Order: sequence, then structure tokens, then C-alpha cells
Amino acid sequence: MVPYRFCNQNVTPWRLFRVPAFGTFGSVRKRILVVEDDLELVELLKFNLTNAGFAVLAATNGAQGLEQARSQSPDLILLDLMLPELDGLGVCEILRRDTATHSMPIIILTAMSSQLARAAGLDAGANDYITKPFKVKDLIERMEIVLRQTDAGGVSQVPLQAGQ
Repeated sequence: MVPYRFCNQNVTPWRLFRVPAFGTFGSVRKRILVVEDDLELVELLKFNLTNAGFAVLAATNGAQGLEQARSQSPDLILLDLMLPELDGLGVCEILRRDTATHSMPIIILTAMSSQLARAAGLDAGANDYITKPFKVKDLIERMEIVLRQTDAGGVSQVPLQAGQ
């Protein structure tokens, strides 16, 4: 690499160094399942998350979200609470009870901003709770944190048993 001449000093420009994209953890792209009924938001998330290096799957209702979580085994789920067919809390609780999906990290992404809704989401087993509107950069940073914790074994959910 040839250094640039800058202020009478030889400086190697930082942009020549290869920096891994978000979401690539080594060379493996993390798969994100977006469960959201607002199609415009789904497209916005697909665009931004794909540009950040993630592979993105989408479901527009709770039943589709459950089906895709079980069949596609995503690395992280972004889950709205207000969904047709089965709401986000129901999806989260079912995923946590299922031994095949109980350890999938879930971030709730919703317009419900009350403390009661936040507590219900976290009690249902979500790893994080983000309210709309949100900044995409902040969302990606929080996703990266949850994914790093999961990869390090720091975030684990024990399947809920009946009566808990």
C-alpha cells in the first residue's frame, strides 16, 4: 500500500483498509426475519438491513412469522406486536416454548411505547424492545449487540413450561 502525502507526512488513508460490513460476523451473513404487517416498513428494513450486510426474510402476519421462524431458523427476529392472525406477544411466547426456537433472539419493534407494553414484551421473552419511530442506525447497533451476546452464549432463553 502506497502512503499518501498529507501535511508533509506519509499517511496511509483509512479508506484503503478493508472493514467488514455490519451483519457479516466473519464471512457468514446473519439472517434476519422481519415480522411486520406494514409493507412500506418491511421494504425500508429490507433495503437498509441488506445494505448493512444482513440477509433478510419477511412475514406479514404472526402465523407466517411462526412458520418462517421454524423453517428458516433465522439468526434474529424483528417482531411487531400489532399483527394480524396472531399478535407479536403470542408469537414470542410460542417461540420461547418451542425447544427448536427457544434460543432465537427476538427484538420487538413496535409503536406501543407504554411501560406496560414494554414489560409485557420482555416478559414474553424478547431480548430487546425498540419503539417506532426509530433510527435505522440505532436499530442495527442494537441488533449487533444482541447477535454478539447470542454468539458468545450470553443471551439464552429457557423454554417456558406450562404454569410459568
